[in-house]
Amino acid sequence: MMKKLVIIGAGGYGTMVKDVASQLGIYEKIVFLDDNKTGEDVVGKCGEYEKFIDENTDIYPAFGNNEKRLSLVDNLIALGASVPTIIHKGAYVSPTAVIEKGTVILPMAAVNTGCVIKRACIINTGAIIDHGSVVGEGTHICINAIIKAENRIPSLVKIQAGTVVEDRTYPL
Repeated sequence: MMKKLVIIGAGGYGTMVKDVASQLGIYEKIVFLDDNKTGEDVVGKCGEYEKFIDENTDIYPAFGNNEKRLSLVDNLIALGASVPTIIHKGAYVSPTAVIEKGTVILPMAAVNTGCVIKRACIINTGAIIDHGSVVGEGTHICINAIIKAENRIPSLVKIQAGTVVEDRTYPL
C-alpha cells in the first residue's frame, strides 16, 4: 500500500513540496491542510493535523517560517507522526551525509561528504553544503547559497540566496 502525504500549508513552499514529493512516486495521494486556501486537494485547516496521523500517512509542515516549521516537526514527532525527509531526484546527497527528519532538499542542491543536515531544514534549489558541514535545526539555506567546508550553521537561521559562507566561518 502506498502512503499518503499531508502537507500543512498550501502556499508557495507547500506547492513546491507537493511537486517534489509527487515526482518521487511513493505517494498515492497528496493533500493540503490550509487556513486560507480552498480546493479539492485542501482537506482541512492547519490545526487539524492530529486527525491525519496514522501508519500510512506522512505529514510535513511546509512553512517558510523556520521557528514555526521546526516547532511543528518536533510536535509531530512527539505525537508519533511520520515526518518525511523529501529529497528531489535531481539533488546530490553524499552517502556519508546524514539528513534528519522533516528536511527538504530541492533540485540541483548538493550535500557533500560527511555533512549533517538537522531536522526541519530547507536546502533550496542549487544550494551547496560542502564537506564536513553541519546545518542546525530549522535552518533555511536559500537558492544558490554556498556553505563552504567545515561550518556549523546555527539553528533557525536563513542564509540568503547567493550568499557564500567561507570555510570555518562558523567553526565546528
